[in-house]
Amino acid sequence: MNVRRRLISGTAVAAATALGLGALSACSSSSAAGNTDKYDVVASFYPMAFLAERIGGDHVHVTSLTQPGQEPHDLEISARQTAQLQESDAVLYLKGLQPSVDDAVAQSEIKTKIDAASLTTLEEHGNEVGGHAAAHDTHEGEETGGKDPHVWLDPVRYAQLAEGVGKAFEKGDPDHAADYRKNTAALVKQLDELNTRFEDGLAHTRTKVFITTHAAFGYLAERYGLTEEAINGLDPESEPSAARVKDLETMAKADGVTTVFYETLVSGRTAKTIATDAGLKTDVLDPIEGITKKSRGTDYFSVQEANLKSLQRALGAK
Repeated sequence: MNVRRRLISGTAVAAATALGLGALSACSSSSAAGNTDKYDVVASFYPMAFLAERIGGDHVHVTSLTQPGQEPHDLEISARQTAQLQESDAVLYLKGLQPSVDDAVAQSEIKTKIDAASLTTLEEHGNEVGGHAAAHDTHEGEETGGKDPHVWLDPVRYAQLAEGVGKAFEKGDPDHAADYRKNTAALVKQLDELNTRFEDGLAHTRTKVFITTHAAFGYLAERYGLTEEAINGLDPESEPSAARVKDLETMAKADGVTTVFYETLVSGRTAKTIATDAGLKTDVLDPIEGITKKSRGTDYFSVQEANLKSLQRALGAK
């Protein structure tokens, strides 16, 4: 659908040249990100692609920069992806999560740039988020705070993102504005219903504290009156200090924690070690950064339902 620029821009040519003619021909094929007969949207990773697909419906062609099973935080955008980005009608990304995507978007000439982080408010989150767990000291090397990009795990904030994306699609592709409004309203309604299920399902629990591999669930914890204690901070690849591990074990006993959660896209080795040493169970809490065969569901909603059940088990929901 990209009628703005059928000729590849200088930046895209340079990127394609770096990979040879194969990349150039791929950019003009029907399977590439740009130059299809639909509204071409490049999404940075799964939660953004899901929004684009649900809101765009049959009118959009969505390409994700992050492949299934790839850890989004580690993404380094390729020259071919840079070329594809230039030829698309819109890009949907979350600034602050993937620096290489932020740089590529900033340098691109794409007309519609949708930064999901601008559609809601980002908060400062560290290893502990929400409520008040057993007191512990902050040790050197422990994260005390940073802008947390994991807003999609809070259904209310994700609905805010959906509304903003819907308006951006309406403006960028006015011929299908009515369908985008309809699809956005349906998605927001479904997210509202999910929020209600989380509220009801976590209203009465034996404990309010849960331990995770990295600090991805801060917004979810705040929304439902819980406390997330993360082994690592916002960076899933960071390593906890010995003092942090000791604090977690002490806190787990004081707050009646039964479970240490690990994820599907990063190693659960540290979480399992801590659980074994502290006599705790392990379970999966999925940050929904990508859908793979290991995921407990096939899309955002089914994985969130699985997350709710995992939290109910771990927290002793009544």
